[in-house]
Amino acid sequence: MTSLGGFRAFSALGRRPTSAQWICHECLHTTRPKRLPQIIQHAFSTSPASSAQAGKRAWRRTTKWTREHRKVSIAITVLFLTGSTALAFSERARHNYLALQRSGRVGVTLALNVNDYYWTLKKGQEVNFSALLSQCHQRCADRTLEAMEKNGSIFIKLGQHLSSLNYLLPNEWCNTFIPLQDKCPVSKYDSIERMVQHDTGKKLEDFFTDFDPVPIGAASLAQVHLATLKSSGQRVAVKVQHPALDEWSKLDLWLTKFTFQTLRYWFPEYDLTWLSDEMEYSLPKELDFREEGRNAVRAKEYFKRFPRTPLVIPEVIWAQRRILVMEYITGHRPDDLDFLDSNGIDRDEVSAALARIFNEMIFGKDAPLHCDPHGGNLAIRVNPNRRQPRNFDIILYDHGLYRDIPLWLRRAYAHLWLAVIDVDEAGMRKYAHEVADINDEEFGIFASAITGRDFRVIKSDSGVVQARNAEEKRAFSEALGEGGLLSQVVGLLSKVPRVILLILKTNDLTRSLDENLHTREGPVRTFMILARYAARTVFEEQVEGIKGSLLWPGNLLSYGGALFAYAKVALKLRAYELWLSGRRRLGLQGTIGPGQMSVDL
Repeated sequence: MTSLGGFRAFSALGRRPTSAQWICHECLHTTRPKRLPQIIQHAFSTSPASSAQAGKRAWRRTTKWTREHRKVSIAITVLFLTGSTALAFSERARHNYLALQRSGRVGVTLALNVNDYYWTLKKGQEVNFSALLSQCHQRCADRTLEAMEKNGSIFIKLGQHLSSLNYLLPNEWCNTFIPLQDKCPVSKYDSIERMVQHDTGKKLEDFFTDFDPVPIGAASLAQVHLATLKSSGQRVAVKVQHPALDEWSKLDLWLTKFTFQTLRYWFPEYDLTWLSDEMEYSLPKELDFREEGRNAVRAKEYFKRFPRTPLVIPEVIWAQRRILVMEYITGHRPDDLDFLDSNGIDRDEVSAALARIFNEMIFGKDAPLHCDPHGGNLAIRVNPNRRQPRNFDIILYDHGLYRDIPLWLRRAYAHLWLAVIDVDEAGMRKYAHEVADINDEEFGIFASAITGRDFRVIKSDSGVVQARNAEEKRAFSEALGEGGLLSQVVGLLSKVPRVILLILKTNDLTRSLDENLHTREGPVRTFMILARYAARTVFEEQVEGIKGSLLWPGNLLSYGGALFAYAKVALKLRAYELWLSGRRRLGLQGTIGPGQMSVDL
């Protein structure tokens, strides 16, 4: 169409075009600003003489429009950059604010506790000092619990560990921290979705046909959701790490270390820095769920050797650093006594099974040691395929914290426990030195630490086999509360090898599990089971030490002596269990109070 045609079109509408309209009618409807040179060229080549002025006016109008457009573009760009910077700044500000809040919470609690203990300990000469110190313990424990609950993350895990250290902390601290076993943070579903997509590059629906947004359980480091695998339709448990851990774990580890270093500065006799050192070493392993997957597979393979052991470890389907997909197996907590009793599950048999499982882990050659067997990591389920009274399975979860015990240490530890059970003080001292380089002055404290018992009880005729009564618990707690025994235990534990600390932790947790079951026999049977595993370890060591053929008289004699020592312990356990079985069948397995039954081991 020519410019004349453009004029005609406007005339048909009853209007006379302006020169700008006349110039641009042919091409403005398809023209962008970048075609401005073509517009100007078109105007000068097709317009009448006055088109020069019209072209200038068009140029001014178009230039004005372009300038306005440029201003708008610049304004939008500035707003975008300002907004992006503000968002980035606000995210950084949020992080810094929360970091300051977490640090301040720990710092204030630490300062108040140090001040509280400082002035309370100055009243050591007062008549009611024990009561004053107990009140101080409770105040400081309450403050610490509040800070741990608010900060969450690894502080919950630290509190769970401290709650089991009854040989190390006064009862006020241990009892106050018990709720942390079940009071764990829950991460929001949308944060879990974002984490999965960030880590895998895929959405949850790419892996699962359904994923329950409400977790069935939460722990200090992770929570577990039910889901159905898209690939197979299998019902699974998906363990996902709390997304905030990546943001705060390093700071929280530093705060933990700072706390214990500060305590050591003000109270040098209470050196707990070994706790933060252990957390600094083990926590990165626990935060990598691929490591947990490997541990679970290894433990499952190891216990295939013992098909009669009622241990169930869920199968690992796949694992990434912060995501672990497992076979879904559920049960009830081992301290759910109503569930055990209503389903005809014998508490004593549960206690015995737990003793066999964890003693196998401690004393078994090449056995992996699960170092966190608290009540939240275990479950009991009914298994009707097993004969009474062992009609149950023990499910073991959370395989993040494992250790390998060197063979020489397993054997020395076995000798030590046999000496403890036999009330052989000379043997105890010898192997305490071999296990942890303990001298005679430190021996009594170490013996109390590994057994959780008063040293006077350990040296008595009945030894550790007798149940802890209320008087012993009170005396032990008071000795810790007054500070003398506590400072010695703390000082001792700061020097022993790290793996010993984890063995002690496992002992503490299994001992706590056993006490919570309120068994009829008390600790008699569990100590007999321990003695059997320790005796087997010593027997294997002695057989390995025999050089040459067993047909040689000297070698045959050595083998016979080793076998006799082991058989003596094993047969005593077998006879005791047959006696218990007979009582059960005759309906005579009523409650046996502490100390009513003792066996000479």
